[in-house]
Amino acid sequence: MTHGVNEVPLTLDEAPPKTLGVLDQGALWANLGVSLLGFSGALFLLDPLQGTPLSLTAALVATVVGSLIGTAMVGLAAVPGTQTGRPAMVLLRGLFGTRISYVPTVLNIVQMLGWGAFELWVIAKAATAIFGTAVPYQVWVIAAGVLTTALTIWPLGAIRLLRRYVTAGVIVALVWFAVVFLSKAQPQTGGSWTAFAPAVDYVIALSVSWVPMAADFARHSRSSRAAFTGVVGGYTLAQVACLGLGVYAVAIAGAGAVFQDSTAVFEPFIAAPLGALFFGILVLRETDQSFANVYSTTISLQNLMPRVDRRIFSTAIGVITVAIALVVDVTSYGAFLGVIGAVFVPMFAVLAVDYFLLGGSTWWNTAEDAPARWSMVAPWALGFVAYWLTTSTPTVKGWDAFWVSAREAIGFTRQPWMNGALGAAVVAALVTLLIGLLRRAARR
Repeated sequence: MTHGVNEVPLTLDEAPPKTLGVLDQGALWANLGVSLLGFSGALFLLDPLQGTPLSLTAALVATVVGSLIGTAMVGLAAVPGTQTGRPAMVLLRGLFGTRISYVPTVLNIVQMLGWGAFELWVIAKAATAIFGTAVPYQVWVIAAGVLTTALTIWPLGAIRLLRRYVTAGVIVALVWFAVVFLSKAQPQTGGSWTAFAPAVDYVIALSVSWVPMAADFARHSRSSRAAFTGVVGGYTLAQVACLGLGVYAVAIAGAGAVFQDSTAVFEPFIAAPLGALFFGILVLRETDQSFANVYSTTISLQNLMPRVDRRIFSTAIGVITVAIALVVDVTSYGAFLGVIGAVFVPMFAVLAVDYFLLGGSTWWNTAEDAPARWSMVAPWALGFVAYWLTTSTPTVKGWDAFWVSAREAIGFTRQPWMNGALGAAVVAALVTLLIGLLRRAARR
């Protein structure tokens, strides 16, 4: 693979190649939809309120509904990237102006560094589960970090590699484990639909975490349809399969064991016939998760410094991500990352309304001197508040306590059917639409 017309330009000054079709996008997002710790997520899907378990049917329906809603948001966030050729954080210049766009850009860099390190931790833990402690954790982290960094140097080549080879291996592995698990265990019986809304909330949260990077890859799509279809089709199918398989893996490993240690969900996979081989394919595939995070960090940095060679950023971010995975307890960092992630759901709801409904697609300004648009900060902020008033997903104890107090102070009672991601998106979208209509009326 060489840099040229078939690879991502080294700086933002160059036009991006449009080489990715629907199969390329579908393969990328299908692989991103399968996560090693996504299997343990079935525990929280089945009992999101920890005491009101769902029936198996309710959990599977929640998986499909939540995946479709979440991936539709990601797909909509991808389309402007295809149409403008600009990555996600650069698109925010058109929404907020260049200077204000630096704020969410920095937040995205922080969260992507954290998620990248978390993925290296997952890969190292999974490799240790297969091979034992003969190879130290640190060696696996460094090896995964080197591979991740190499993929970010040739990102479009990495996506083509996924489509041609890796995706087929992942499908075979998932089918193999499904056959083995269906013959070994039965998931919990009974349950109800009571916690259906929180389960949908949880699944949406898994999906929309990819919103801030959707345009980073969609800018290379041949068409908006290819980008949207690839995201929604590929990710939805993979996430439903991943969580469905996780239901059986949790049943075999024991819910208590997985609750105490999420990596306990690896044991049924490795114990299966040929389990080490097929689980090894899934471990190797997990580098596409770390690749996506490190690459998004690189492209986000180019919003701040557009003429710096992205290979320099990729190498530096790769080293920093490895360092974080080696010295920081990344598992405790996850709740903090959830707080940051809630920033981007209302933000891209504002972008979607402004771009698709208020005519932004005809004038979207992503120049380095794009003027500030302070009016768009208000719906973003209100959507952020709505997220925390309506969400059922716990994060950091002190942060959650603050929002409980805020609800009490304004006399707001969160209802069981309420959903944080949808609440944030709806509020942000409606306020943006109102501002746009008032602006049009003022011009008449």
